[in-house]
Amino acid sequence: MSISQEVTHAMILAAGRGTRMLHLTEDLPKPMIPVRGRPILETIIRGLQENGVRRVLVVVGYRKEVIMDHFGDGQNFGLEIDYVVQEVQNGTGKVVELGRSFTGAQPFVLAYGDILVPASSYAPLVRLDGDDARIAVRVNEDVSKGGAVFINEEGLMTDLIEKGGPGQPTSPYYNAGIYTFSPVIHDYVSRLRLSPRGEYELTDAIREMAYDGLAVRAVELQGEWADVRDPGVVQDLNQTQTQTTA
Repeated sequence: MSISQEVTHAMILAAGRGTRMLHLTEDLPKPMIPVRGRPILETIIRGLQENGVRRVLVVVGYRKEVIMDHFGDGQNFGLEIDYVVQEVQNGTGKVVELGRSFTGAQPFVLAYGDILVPASSYAPLVRLDGDDARIAVRVNEDVSKGGAVFINEEGLMTDLIEKGGPGQPTSPYYNAGIYTFSPVIHDYVSRLRLSPRGEYELTDAIREMAYDGLAVRAVELQGEWADVRDPGVVQDLNQTQTQTTA
């Protein structure tokens, strides 16, 4: 299929409170926790903007006013920012549907609001070049904490196992939580069924794309990557000198 090379739209999932953050999210949504002098979400937005993204849809929920007051319409950050409220926390799969009118026929980057990477990491993700989707991966992370991504010799994803247990196949490639999608993703999330965890999982839709033979290309991220999952990670990042915004 013919896909525009440049991806100028992005969705960022920033609706959750982040209960594992304890007192840090009493007054702030998790993506607004400061890391190295700026909110996590601001680092993500600035990184996308530096790589050509011009329109961002932020999915908000808990303490949404904190995010909306900080970013406004995005003018001060060099792009346009829109917002949509996730009223029901029923999984990452259904969140994509909230952005369907925003993305329309455009390809888009989708990022979780607690994943920090250098701005340069977005460069291979703001293009599709004929792929149907791209999935960022890391090597040598603990795949039991997330998704194990299986890749063929052509660099395309063949399978994705979420938090696999003993005896299940494993892979050195860990789902790093940043994606690029062509509009075909909407067809797949619309067909999602509840997972055993009682949620509509985005990774189920991505897996079905691969099973159907669509080109889901794995992009191995280089340099620093952080899943800001708990206060310990926040403390470690604030004590280190390497800047994710470099």
